[in-house]
Amino acid sequence: MFNHINHNGSHILVVDDEPMVRRSLSEMLTLSGYTVSAASNGKEALKLLKDYSADIVITDMKMPEMDGVKLLKELKEISPDTAVILITGYGSIEDAVDAIKQGADDYITKPIVDSEIKMVIEKLIKQRRLLEENISLKEQLSISQRNVFFNIVGKDQKMQKIYTLIEAIAKTRATVLIHGESGTGKRLIAHAIHKHNEQERGKPFVEVSCGALSETLLESELFGHVKGAYTGAIKDRMGRFELANGGTIFLDEIDAFSTALQVKLLRVLQEGEFERVGDTHTVKVDVRVIAATNQKLEDLIAHGKFRKDLYYRLNIISIEVPPLRERKGDIPLLAEDFIKKHTSHITKKVDGLSNEALTILMNYDWPGNIRELENVIERAIILTKDPVINPEYFPEFLKEVKQGAAALAVDNNVKLKEALALPEKDLIIRALDAASWNRNEAALALGINRTTLYKKMRRFGLLTTDARKN
Repeated sequence: MFNHINHNGSHILVVDDEPMVRRSLSEMLTLSGYTVSAASNGKEALKLLKDYSADIVITDMKMPEMDGVKLLKELKEISPDTAVILITGYGSIEDAVDAIKQGADDYITKPIVDSEIKMVIEKLIKQRRLLEENISLKEQLSISQRNVFFNIVGKDQKMQKIYTLIEAIAKTRATVLIHGESGTGKRLIAHAIHKHNEQERGKPFVEVSCGALSETLLESELFGHVKGAYTGAIKDRMGRFELANGGTIFLDEIDAFSTALQVKLLRVLQEGEFERVGDTHTVKVDVRVIAATNQKLEDLIAHGKFRKDLYYRLNIISIEVPPLRERKGDIPLLAEDFIKKHTSHITKKVDGLSNEALTILMNYDWPGNIRELENVIERAIILTKDPVINPEYFPEFLKEVKQGAAALAVDNNVKLKEALALPEKDLIIRALDAASWNRNEAALALGINRTTLYKKMRRFGLLTTDARKN
């Protein structure tokens, strides 16, 4: 028996070998707004639960073939989250208490009182909802605290949103377009999208740097060619799309495509087919396309250099990767990660950066983004003779950042220590602004505790309400 009233979203299964008990309980619970199913014995109940999940099972203790305790044991194996209420007579209360020790959630005694069983059900539903809310809060907290997502390093709120978006598209094969300046980590994001999809994990992931190839070579690289298709084509060659069949192809610098190649790519996206260069045979593929660009494709469309229909076909899911200058709070994390990476294969011990070195890194705008930061860290590791990296091992352009701070101190009669602290103050203000001046969230984003943030805010004069306007 199934009823479709579902005011509170809870499904209850009543199991009793007495038809009158089943009927009266089912009617009462249905009138109370629950979705109710009924079974005449334990075996029938288990059969129902294979097709329908139940939030609560109310079962009699004494039944032929399979009693309530045996049903409880088997039920907990197939559906451990389902709550179980046992119905027992006064003489069997000790058995019910033993059953609770084995996993039952509560019991009621015969004769059944409607108000009593309603109270027990409401209590179990509240407990379940509190548990679900607690799990949800833990998941949200876990998401907000992620410093690393696959191989992507960053705890900035913009990066957290990217992680969440990747998770949202994980079970799809939607085409993705990644925007971002050179060196921001677009390739790592493409890898994360592929690896996060359980169905694609282990299947091909093929990368093509489109901007590094001429039009002829790019067409051959992507779609393959047959022998004699052009000078130097001495044998048939399979293209990257065929190699990626069943998996993902990552097309970096998609803006490098000529108009003719754009038409061919559009056909692959729409029809999943193409011909090798110099061939008339049509090749069919099933490939997920992730494209990336450091150009504004809208501007290229306006100048007739990029097809609007291809842009719309590529831009089903759009991911905007922030430049490093907009997520400077991630610089200490990234620097630490690069130090570990580039010292893992050498005997030299490098523990980290000096405070002065870190301040300089935080005060630089990084036009080359994460790639430029990694190059600076790798160079410093090679040159340093100390266990801590100092500014003397930085390139000249970074030493100018230090000199600039000194010049600022001289020009404005500011002490060097105060000048070097300016980027830290700016970073704290940015974090507070991003968190709407919620100190807990800002401290979390900065990777420090709330007390440390409070002390720094007091030091920089950021505790007053007027500080928000500065």
